Amino acid sequence: MNEEHADAAQAAQESLDPALEALRREADEHRDRYLRLAAEVDNVRKRGAREVELARKFGAEKLAQALLPVRDSLEAGLASADKAGGAALVDGVRATLRLLDDAFQASGLREIDPRGQAFDPNKHEALSMLPVPNVAPNTVIEVVQKGYELNERLLRAAKVIVSRGGDS
Repeated sequence: MNEEHADAAQAAQESLDPALEALRREADEHRDRYLRLAAEVDNVRKRGAREVELARKFGAEKLAQALLPVRDSLEAGLASADKAGGAALVDGVRATLRLLDDAFQASGLREIDPRGQAFDPNKHEALSMLPVPNVAPNTVIEVVQKGYELNERLLRAAKVIVSRGGDS
């Protein structure tokens, strides 16, 4: 009986060996796949970090390139200021301002000049309120300092004077 028991145990062991070996191979395949995926995730993370760093480092490049002609124009204006008359100097400043406006537009910077519009606390900062006859209440009557948006995000609120309505 002991011999029968030993034979049965031997037969069971022999039938388990191929199944156990198949499970080991499958476990090794899963481990290899996991290691490859972990390495790929790490590579994607590192590549993303590099791209963010480059965007941070060179994000203002477009604006800087657009501003270079403005600086050139200002330098040329200073160099010729002694020779130029008042009208020529004013024309030069206007041309430089147009260059600056072009640079702003190319960089997604938009001016907020709300004169005559309804006061919007999300885009305007009221410095004072004045009673103005024949003007609807909460209307911007004067812009003290223009505001700016960068790609539809408020960069600086416009500083304004707003009508109060009534005579008080």
